[in-house]
Amino acid sequence: MAVMLEDSIAGEEDLSLSERAYRHLRDRLIMLDIRPGDPINDGKLAAELGIGRTPVREALKRLESDHLVVSYPRRGTFATIVDITELADVSELRESLEPLAANRAAKLATPALRAEIRETAAAIAGMDGDDDPYDLMRYDIKVHRLIYRAAANAHLEDVLIRYDNLATRIWCMVLEKVPSVSSHIAEHVELLEAVADGDSERAAKLALEHVTSFEQAIRNVL
Repeated sequence: MAVMLEDSIAGEEDLSLSERAYRHLRDRLIMLDIRPGDPINDGKLAAELGIGRTPVREALKRLESDHLVVSYPRRGTFATIVDITELADVSELRESLEPLAANRAAKLATPALRAEIRETAAAIAGMDGDDDPYDLMRYDIKVHRLIYRAAANAHLEDVLIRYDNLATRIWCMVLEKVPSVSSHIAEHVELLEAVADGDSERAAKLALEHVTSFEQAIRNVL
């Protein structure tokens, strides 16, 4: 199951080289394809992406502000360590902001976005419980970014993407120990349907329940 991660209406061809590098590296970092603590070689990454070093370096600066990489003088740049102790702080913010985004999305989503939301809900409802857990997590990311975009508030979208990225890294650290990844992702079906139906109160309630169950699932395996 191939799942594309997107958080903008803009197509790949419309993005600057720096933005393309940023999104590519960001998603590798949050899915732990680049492991915590790994050194990041800008020259190698530039060659892999087929672009110059300058846009990669610009992307790395943004990723440092996202707390996904850290740079040390004369040592280089490294993927940040995943700090499980941040779970409570990240969850506290998400428990306030995720319901807000879901509420706004239910009220403000465009017809085109509501159609995309319904298609995503149907795709998740038809998933096999034996799907690869990392593919399931990519669906989780896609769902959240879709709701954030539908909320029609660029500042809220930016903040929530950053915190969802940090939460996803924590989840991926314990993914092999979590017994209910598929059921966690399946929770999105009701949430997406509530947003598509314009039921703002139900969407907010389900969003809060989802974030709460996410935190509990991780705590259960720690």
